[in-house]
Amino acid sequence: MHNRSLSRELSLISLGLIKDKGDVKLNKFQIEEIVESALDSLINYCRNELDNCETDLENASQKILDSELKEGVDSSYSNVREDLKKSLTKIENVMNTLSVTLDFPKLIVSSGQSDIREDVNQRILNIINNLNIIDNEIDQAMDGWRLKRLPRIDRDILRLAYGDINYLNTPVAVACDEAVNLANKYSDLQGKKFINGVLRRLQTVKLQ
Repeated sequence: MHNRSLSRELSLISLGLIKDKGDVKLNKFQIEEIVESALDSLINYCRNELDNCETDLENASQKILDSELKEGVDSSYSNVREDLKKSLTKIENVMNTLSVTLDFPKLIVSSGQSDIREDVNQRILNIINNLNIIDNEIDQAMDGWRLKRLPRIDRDILRLAYGDINYLNTPVAVACDEAVNLANKYSDLQGKKFINGVLRRLQTVKLQ
């Protein structure tokens, strides 16, 4: 996982720990405490994912064993192989995330990686200091819907994308891709579709 992607994910989790109001004022020390809590949450998420992967692998292995005890090879064997492939891919992704995450505390205290900490802090400050402006702009791109009616996680994903584009000069396509990646991980199917639609409208407005 690239440092920018990690900082976006930590920023998303951190925003979920802050009251969803436009008058919140936080100092640097408070933000760093929130980021630390977000880091713990991300580590726990990875551990839970690993536990789920272990269960999936055990189930798939049992299915393979059951198939081998039967005469011949039936169609269920190919399904089991696909289940194993998906589980292994999932494990690989989680392991990569967990590996980077566990090293993160060492990274942020080293002088060469201070940019990671600053990146997370800046993203959070951009959002909470401009929340009303950001929400109003996103509302205008929601075509008859209101941002406050979305689940909190979906609101924060859209806010991060807006902040990337308008405050950090991130290329629109990059910000949208990163937001979609976060939606794929943290939102449900309906939320992902809605986020995609709003991002397309935001992208159209920005490129005009």
